[in-house]
Amino acid sequence: MARVQLALNVADMDAAVEFYSKLFGVQPAKRHPGYANFAIADPPLKLVLIERVDRRSNGAAGALDHLGVEVSIPGEVRDAALRLADEGLDPDLQEGTTCCYAVQDKAWVTDPDGTPWEIYMVLADAPRETGLSGDGLCRTSGQPLDMTVAGSSGPACC
Repeated sequence: MARVQLALNVADMDAAVEFYSKLFGVQPAKRHPGYANFAIADPPLKLVLIERVDRRSNGAAGALDHLGVEVSIPGEVRDAALRLADEGLDPDLQEGTTCCYAVQDKAWVTDPDGTPWEIYMVLADAPRETGLSGDGLCRTSGQPLDMTVAGSSGPACC
């Protein structure tokens, strides 16, 4: 199974969860302070909501945070990273990282307009957010993104 991921910045997590629960007719699959994700069967979509209070990147509330493709077969992320590298897109491969309250493999690239895309596979749930780098920032193709969750000192990624 593969499905597209849409990650949105939101100003009010409770209001956003209420709206998207009604819109898609499902409750979040995972919910933590400043973070929620929905595993929607129809249409096949992973919707991620990230509450933002301050960002150094272009992530105003209500704006797109990043896009992704969730895969479910081990090795697909590495295969995608190799394919993207062959295409000259310089992917940032991250294996076994803890992000979005999950241990994941991911490959990040950025489109010509600066939109981050990730191809990822969730390997296991994680009880807390630890981030991807020593500076507390998630990275997409070498570019740091301030992924600070409202009400938390830790980063959130998806």
